[in-house]
Amino acid sequence: MQRTLSASLVTLSLLPAFAAAHHSVAVWFDASQRQEIEGVITEVRWQNPHVRFFVRAPNADGEETIWEIETFSVSGISRWGIAPELLNVGDRVLVSGAPSRRGRDNIFVRNLLLPSGQELVFGGEPRFSDDALRGGEATPASDGDGSRPELGIFRVWSSGQGGGQVFPETFDADFDFSYYPLTETAAAAVEAFDYVEHDPTNDCRPKGMPIIMEQPYPMEFVDEGSTVLLRIEEYDLVRTIHMGGAPDAETQAASPLGYSVGRMEGRDLVVTTTRINSGTFDSVGIPLSLEARIEERFAPSDDGSALQYTLVVEDPVNFTAPVESGKRFIYLPEISVEPFNCVE
Repeated sequence: MQRTLSASLVTLSLLPAFAAAHHSVAVWFDASQRQEIEGVITEVRWQNPHVRFFVRAPNADGEETIWEIETFSVSGISRWGIAPELLNVGDRVLVSGAPSRRGRDNIFVRNLLLPSGQELVFGGEPRFSDDALRGGEATPASDGDGSRPELGIFRVWSSGQGGGQVFPETFDADFDFSYYPLTETAAAAVEAFDYVEHDPTNDCRPKGMPIIMEQPYPMEFVDEGSTVLLRIEEYDLVRTIHMGGAPDAETQAASPLGYSVGRMEGRDLVVTTTRINSGTFDSVGIPLSLEARIEERFAPSDDGSALQYTLVVEDPVNFTAPVESGKRFIYLPEISVEPFNCVE
């Protein structure tokens, strides 16, 4: 099978990593175009999964209307230093960003000029001012901190620059789906997939396995003795990994996250997950069956500065051979897992 992502996804690779944390921005907005409006902020909704604010400004017909301006998550932009007090009802602002693909008065903001003359840059380059607060400047570094090797895996891990992507098809506009050994059943499902109708990462719908492992936010391993908890900031989600003496997985109820059994191999945590009924391998159309078996290895570096994550998926219904992927996380002591508090 040979298929590249549809035109609706072509511009996704132009957006920062946080764009894929929820629904694909490129499905709803045309990032190849720019639209500017100038008006007064009437409302601010500082909430996950996407910060939104509303601006009264003329529309294409010159009539005053309320524009909905969308940006990334609170979790993302807060770590860039963009705080709620920067956006205030009554402020007159200049907004530039990607227009709606559906002709709505809706913009995904890339540049925002505040009354103070400071510009907020949500990825990319400044457009209006030399005094710019740029989101990209606060993106985590590519190297982690190696001062606490004794912690092993049990710490907070962050997605650093250049760490790779678990699902490259989510970010690569020219991705060739023949990369995956798809069965005829899976290939047909990919061809028929309608992202707008079936996006498994839309709004506050928690992700299942293995999609949740593409999330870009901090995650923490907590040793609870008979279990290891993997606390993931996105959706305030917790994966429970049963260590030693775990019941037979086949006796467990299926769930979106499945049933996970783990073991330590030296400093590495190895996890086997079955009984997954999420139905989706990725967010762009490859399905996952209840017969799927996922093997994960979380391998901290000797100094604890980095964590190499490897994912192997076996699913005889959808793949003719095992599929392997992974990424690298880094340790940044100042980062913690914060409440996500998603609001639809």
